[in-house]
Amino acid sequence: MSHPTDILFRPFTLKGLELKNRIVMAPMTRSMAPEGLPGQPQADYYTRRAENEVGLILSEGTVIDRPASRNTAGIPFFHGEALNGWKTVIDSVHAAGGRMGPQIWHTGSTRGGKWEPEAPVESPSGLIGPNDPRGVEMSEDDIQATIAAFASAAADAKRLGFDVAELHGAHGYLIDQFFWAGSNLRTDAWGGKTLAERSRFAVEVVKAVRAAVGPDFPIILRISQWKQQDFTVKLAENPEEMEAWLQPLADAGVDVFHCSQRRFWEPEFPEIDGEEGLNFAGWVKKITGKPTISVGSVGLSGEFIASFGGEGSQATSLDKLVARMERDEFDLIAVGRALISDPAWAAKVKRGAADELQGFEAKDLAELV
Repeated sequence: MSHPTDILFRPFTLKGLELKNRIVMAPMTRSMAPEGLPGQPQADYYTRRAENEVGLILSEGTVIDRPASRNTAGIPFFHGEALNGWKTVIDSVHAAGGRMGPQIWHTGSTRGGKWEPEAPVESPSGLIGPNDPRGVEMSEDDIQATIAAFASAAADAKRLGFDVAELHGAHGYLIDQFFWAGSNLRTDAWGGKTLAERSRFAVEVVKAVRAAVGPDFPIILRISQWKQQDFTVKLAENPEEMEAWLQPLADAGVDVFHCSQRRFWEPEFPEIDGEEGLNFAGWVKKITGKPTISVGSVGLSGEFIASFGGEGSQATSLDKLVARMERDEFDLIAVGRALISDPAWAAKVKRGAADELQGFEAKDLAELV
């Protein structure tokens, strides 16, 4: 590492949550919970990261209590019997001095492969994306039950002793399908021509979650401009649209926005502030005044999606990250694939052991390293 990384190891405090540094383990689907039940393998997996200097761990996506809330077998539930397993996970992480929150999820109508849930998949308009039908359009009762299920999961997270809860509102899954004009064609109060109108479902989810967990439990919302259905989608084309989208969510109770982009160093609106301008998380922080987490290919070379198809990504310089952190562009940085292959990634960065960093290897997706 050519520049000191001390800036990554500043403490961070929010609503009584005290993190020893700014490094977050990004949520990453592993699909290794048989029958949806996490257990000791997951506890050991996350604990290894807690033992190695990760400031905040966000779990893989865990799904709410809806008939078809997951798109792949092995994705863990966050309801019923699965909560016993999650209690094992959080107790182990805390014993190692870590802090952790579940990512609470509904995959909507997205496909995860050949596996199909027993119940029909649900989405705002029975679409995955533009002109791509799948499943059923959610009824009013479906919508209200889904909002309640998000709130119940967040309340369980608090009860089990988790430190935060993150709502997955990104990447073309259910909440994001309401945001996107390509998947939300509704003409009732849950749709609309503007992004702000289509944000109502997310706002109501956040309000219900806030009511369930009280005023002092931190709520994180993960958002993205891009969708897995179309990497080129941009929900908010300018800062004004971004404010109309996100300020109501901040007002509803979001404490931290987790801003997912494919490469964290890319400017969000270069036509405004140039090629070295604020990234997605930087603009969200500027607009809402809320703390933000940035994420996107941290410490890796190689194309974002290609690495999941078998191509490795070598560890690369953190200079661009350090520069943006030094100007307080965003508050926390989430690390994904690097932490799949190297549980000690954060500890190695802290002691300046650049030569020991491991690049991501797709083969590591087959096990909980």
